[in-house]
Amino acid sequence: MDSGNLAWSVAATALVLFMTPGVAFFYGGLVKAKSVVSMMMLSFGAMGLVGVLWILFGFNMSLGGGTFAFSGNPFADFGLATADSDTLVGAAFGATFAIITVALISGAIADRAKFGAWMLFAGLFAVLIYFPVAAWVWGDGWIFNWGDETGLPAVIDYAGGTAVHINAGAAALALALVLGKRVGFQKGLHKPHNVPLVMLGAAILWFGWFGFNAGAEGTFGLLGTEDQAVGTIVINTLGATAAAILGWTLIEKLKDGKATSVGAASGAVAGLVAITPACAALAPGWALLLGVITGAVCALAIELKWKLGYDDSLDVVGVHLVGGLIGTIYLGFFATGTGLFTGGDAGQLVSQTVAALAVLVYSFVGAFIIGIAIEKTIGFRVKNEDEVAGIDTTVHGEEGYALVD
Repeated sequence: MDSGNLAWSVAATALVLFMTPGVAFFYGGLVKAKSVVSMMMLSFGAMGLVGVLWILFGFNMSLGGGTFAFSGNPFADFGLATADSDTLVGAAFGATFAIITVALISGAIADRAKFGAWMLFAGLFAVLIYFPVAAWVWGDGWIFNWGDETGLPAVIDYAGGTAVHINAGAAALALALVLGKRVGFQKGLHKPHNVPLVMLGAAILWFGWFGFNAGAEGTFGLLGTEDQAVGTIVINTLGATAAAILGWTLIEKLKDGKATSVGAASGAVAGLVAITPACAALAPGWALLLGVITGAVCALAIELKWKLGYDDSLDVVGVHLVGGLIGTIYLGFFATGTGLFTGGDAGQLVSQTVAALAVLVYSFVGAFIIGIAIEKTIGFRVKNEDEVAGIDTTVHGEEGYALVD
């Protein structure tokens, strides 16, 4: 790796790592003031635990062991003891994806989860679900080899529509069902306590997402000649996100009479989610359309929890699962050269749909089993009285806003 690529690889890694504190700010502003410390600690806890597990054996698992392997050998190079410099840089970059995937799940259980139980879940989810799925998608696993094995077009998931967002969104739905509804769960009862914090978190996420999407191509040339697709990736990461803000706020205005700042921030995140798998495989115009559609659909999808009765506190399902599905399957219609309406046939649509649904089912079932096991043993949810009072002081002994004379 030359000095320019090395510098960009380190910068991209830092950008993506910064996204997890962005998630902490985004989620922290959305909860009540007495739960902000707890909410942000779920993200920082994931940074600590998943980062360590990835270095010890997670990166080895993510490399994959072939089409029919569950994952790579976790003990192939335990602790990365013999890895060369370029491999270590790639491992650090991959770690940031593992960390944020786990952190994203936490939004579904805001205001009511024990920190220790969350940490146990985070570790088990990373080992049993994220590391293997990363191997399937990017590390010589069955999704990576889908085109060669079936004769259909290869699955397109450049930066994590399946491995990150569908994976996290499906797990979030499972945990929301395991922990049940918050006390007093009803529409309009739980309002964001700090809207500027939400906006700051969304801005950090958008900033870091350029490393998320453009990092691998600019550093490792995953699409062939290095840097050939960086322009497409960058403009699509900008355009789809901007268009999603418009799509979300338009639906808000039509539905509720007001376009909100939280809606704009949520629309931006939805657009980022959708463009993640598609950033290198869409013409800019199709990326804009993807953004508008995703912003509008996700703005409607977050209402499902009220109709279906599951308490996904911060709309991880409505934004990440729905947005991830839209972005992944949209490629079946509009991927450059292979989409149904852009020079290809239905094969790309089949490939995208199979990969998306497989990851969804595996993540949901796995996360549900892990969550139930934790709930039935050490308990996952805090006492109702602690939830009502706010769990910052009972769980962490701290207050987010300690006002003193």
